[in-house]
Amino acid sequence: MTVELVVFDVDGTLVDSQHMIVSCMTSAFTAGGHACPTDDAIRRIVGLPLEIGIAQLATHLSPIAVDALAEAYKGNFFKMRHQPGFNYALFPGTTEMLAELAKSEALLGIATGKTRRGLDALMDGFGWHGMFVTTQTGDIPPGKPAPDMLLRAIAEAGAEAANTLMIGDTTFDIEMAIAAKARPIGVPWGNHPAEELLAAGAELVLNDWRDLHALLGTTVTG
Repeated sequence: MTVELVVFDVDGTLVDSQHMIVSCMTSAFTAGGHACPTDDAIRRIVGLPLEIGIAQLATHLSPIAVDALAEAYKGNFFKMRHQPGFNYALFPGTTEMLAELAKSEALLGIATGKTRRGLDALMDGFGWHGMFVTTQTGDIPPGKPAPDMLLRAIAEAGAEAANTLMIGDTTFDIEMAIAAKARPIGVPWGNHPAEELLAAGAELVLNDWRDLHALLGTTVTG
């Protein structure tokens, strides 16, 4: 089957950011005087819109308290990102995979719950501007697992949903792809395990990026 567009989630798919997300969320809860959720509980909500994820972590809190935690989390992330020597860590083979796909006929896109400011900072750090024909962020609701951001990516790229791969590490990515009638592809190295991705409807779960090259018929280098 022809693949016109490959859309990637970011956190947990391209970027190994679990420790950063957990640290920033834990600090936000601590500073607010709230009991901290477990690391696993925090990883479970990665990919959801921030306020919705925090509300799931602390169902007893008021909307005002949830908003305050969301602002504290964003502030913590901003401070971490501006520490001297900071850089995001990519999962093994990600740089090479993107370079090869950029030379292929497939178009590349991003659909992430990150803010536009956060995504732009990441793309600045890795020199990714110009590599992706469409980049969708969590600034425009609704977020995952609603299909809206993926549908916008498909429309901007001029692709067909049936010829679009959505690659992500959470069931929210898989559910979004299915709702948009795109092809859901999971990766097992992020926030949700492979068995949950398959149960949610993933067409397949990659073992590593070589599986994506095999799917697309592109070349593996390095």
